[in-house]
Amino acid sequence: MVIKNNKNKEGLLREFSKGIFRQNPIFVSVLGLCPALAVTTSLENALGMGVAVSFVLVFSNSIISSMRNILPNKIRIPCFIVVIASFVTIVELLMAAFAPLLAKQLGIFVPLIVVNCIIMGRAEAFASRNSVLTSLFDGLGMGLGFTLAISCVALIRQVLGRCGILVMLLPPGALLTLGFLMGGLNLMKKEK
Repeated sequence: MVIKNNKNKEGLLREFSKGIFRQNPIFVSVLGLCPALAVTTSLENALGMGVAVSFVLVFSNSIISSMRNILPNKIRIPCFIVVIASFVTIVELLMAAFAPLLAKQLGIFVPLIVVNCIIMGRAEAFASRNSVLTSLFDGLGMGLGFTLAISCVALIRQVLGRCGILVMLLPPGALLTLGFLMGGLNLMKKEK
């Protein structure tokens, strides 16, 4: 029994950590770049978007996983979209109520979480094929990985922008930052 529990814990930890490192949605899978480039003008925006995406990932993964055996194959994707859209609406309303300035700064990018390929990809590729607990940990890891990635981009852009390198506050600055970070990570992987 102890061995089985240890294997379960190791499996959940592996599902959680893969979203942060091996399958990071931004740096490795190269998904969800629209918000990664658009809202990373400040660390506050990046953290707000990261929390919103994480919330939607965790709860939509959990619900989709719990419905996986009862959904007919023909309506699977529309059902996923309804579940995801419901959680995006909850996030949008909570943000408008408790963080109206952040909601205004993030603007259209919060409702666009519905069509974020990270969310739909995790629903289709993972949650629809795995248990609720495993899917929950997958959502947590992918959400944290997304949050860390866009926070790194935002922090670099914000610091360099305030130091007088104004291009970093513009869209090309987001592309440059993301490119250098991805290049650096790939170089580190190659050297290992």
